[in-house]
Amino acid sequence: MSAVADEIKALVAKLDAWSLAYHRDDNPIASDAEYDRELKRLRELEEANPDLLLPTSPTQRVGDKPLSEFQSIAHKLPMLSLDNAFSGEDLQAFEERNAAKLSVSELCFCCEPKLDGVALSLVYENGILKHAASRGDGTVGEDITHNARTIATVPLRLPVDNPPPVLEVRGEVVIPRADFAQMNERLIARGESVFQNPRNAAAGSLRQLDPRMTATRPLVFMAYSVGYSEQASLPGSHRETLNFLNELGFKTSDLIERASGWEAAEDYVSRILEQRDNIGVDIDGVVIKVDSYEQQQALGFVARAPRWAIARKFPAQEEVTRLIDVDFQVGRTGAVTPVARLEPVFVGGVTVSNATLHNADEIARLDVRVGDEVIVRRAGDVIPQIVRALADRRTTPLQKIAFPTNCPDCDSTLTRDLEEAAVRCENTTGCPAQQKAALEHYVSRKAMDIDGVGEKLLHQLFDEGLVSSVADLYTLSHDRLADLERMGSKSAQKAVSAIEASKKTELPRFIYALGIREVGEATARNLSTHFGTLELLMQASRELLEEVDDVGPIVAAHIQRFFAREQNRSLIQQLLDAGLHWNTHDNQVVAGGVMSGQTWVVTGKLESMSRDEAGSLIRRHGGQTAGSVSKKTDVLLAGPGAGSKLSKAESLGIKIIDEASFLVLLEEAKQ
Repeated sequence: MSAVADEIKALVAKLDAWSLAYHRDDNPIASDAEYDRELKRLRELEEANPDLLLPTSPTQRVGDKPLSEFQSIAHKLPMLSLDNAFSGEDLQAFEERNAAKLSVSELCFCCEPKLDGVALSLVYENGILKHAASRGDGTVGEDITHNARTIATVPLRLPVDNPPPVLEVRGEVVIPRADFAQMNERLIARGESVFQNPRNAAAGSLRQLDPRMTATRPLVFMAYSVGYSEQASLPGSHRETLNFLNELGFKTSDLIERASGWEAAEDYVSRILEQRDNIGVDIDGVVIKVDSYEQQQALGFVARAPRWAIARKFPAQEEVTRLIDVDFQVGRTGAVTPVARLEPVFVGGVTVSNATLHNADEIARLDVRVGDEVIVRRAGDVIPQIVRALADRRTTPLQKIAFPTNCPDCDSTLTRDLEEAAVRCENTTGCPAQQKAALEHYVSRKAMDIDGVGEKLLHQLFDEGLVSSVADLYTLSHDRLADLERMGSKSAQKAVSAIEASKKTELPRFIYALGIREVGEATARNLSTHFGTLELLMQASRELLEEVDDVGPIVAAHIQRFFAREQNRSLIQQLLDAGLHWNTHDNQVVAGGVMSGQTWVVTGKLESMSRDEAGSLIRRHGGQTAGSVSKKTDVLLAGPGAGSKLSKAESLGIKIIDEASFLVLLEEAKQ
């Protein structure tokens, strides 16, 4: 047997093992990037040596057979995977190849984000959901109808008078990143293991034998095509079909566009890659399809994929590297977090050398050890994390990681609440790491916004004994700061002026700046709006606190515990004595305000105020603010340099106003 034949056989065996673990066991043993590389290599060898192609090669099939615990369902039409493009050149070759087959000079494509979730097939008979199936091996899937019925975005009945006898709708089940984070926070609060990423959480949720468990998960079904149908009057293009699915009550992507030619499609890819972190759900590329169904039919299929579609992949968000050490860091609330030190690896568009290991439970669950090869994941602005250890690649015994029993910063004995996973240092006022973190949080932009007082200066001030709490900041003088190394008179004056300016603030900012556990910006605003004054908030019982939006029993307990501690009450009094103040009426929402019931997005550069200040004014007049434009957005306030948010608002027909019109609206509201 030739060396090429041996390599093909080895690649087929390796990819089959990886695929089995991924599709059947929900326990991947290789990263997506590794799988894609090896599959590409196999395809290249087979194309160069067609006589050596094996009938069991993964290039000739889609996935693996489902587990026996679920009933099997055969797909009327196979649920195929897509070939991949990794560059603009690959996309150009894709168009040229298909244009030549159709004898045209250019193709019209339909482009949409490639959702990183779980494929699902929904079959409707006479408008009623008959069954739902997973993709399985592409030919036979698992019957997960009972679980699919629990998903709010899966219509149980199609809202049309004369539905087709049979209509199969295909799409992806995803979990939005914000919902995923909240779900994991609840799991941590209950002392349970967290999910590694939204895709794994969605897959595990759909494969629950008890649909009541599935119903507790924030699953979203997003339709992307029609499969098999009988007597259905379908549009003539993919883009029009997505509009048709919208009309039937299905959720589809808001970012779908037509593109004429590969260059326009590649431009779309660039824009989506730029927006990737703000889209709200995980995506790993862009799906590009020939838009015309007539042209799709003419192009046909190869063994495992349609000729008329391709997945333009983004830079890998998972890669393999080696764990070389673990440090333990103490955060602002005393939680001790293990941080993995890694051999540098390029993942998600950046070089990663550190990753979070979350807590002691996560280290035990992963059974990760120093020296292991590990899969590291970086998605959006999420801190890189180790997804799994590749234990089967260990060649020598490795020691388990020992979690410390004493604080690595102040040597206090660490404690653990039975109701949470975090191990904490309770020496709040005597632990240097916690004191420094509290100072950094207090001066941050979304807290007191003290410009000119950054991390390096704070650490210098702390190390020289000039500040130990946030109240000490207001005792600093220009001369004392100017004497510091690498400071100077100009920088000292800037810092003193910023500290002085911070004395006039807003109650929500001040509440957030105090650093109460699990009280973020939104909760701080809700507390400010509900109680109106700091005094009433400090006196509130748990029962009263739980009446506030987004405040449950755990957060209420944290708030009450914070204000019950004499050291915190003393700190607040010191800050008030230093001159911190705010207007009480500024914290109250105007009843029936001109923006009541509206959702606003602020983008671009504003001349008369910051975007945060504009957001505060919107909320004060009854509106809500969001970070990204969607169909739920009512108004976009756009300044110069608005960029993609402005383009999306225009495409959705959302009302757009400039800063001058916004100021006029505010003036009218005063009358």
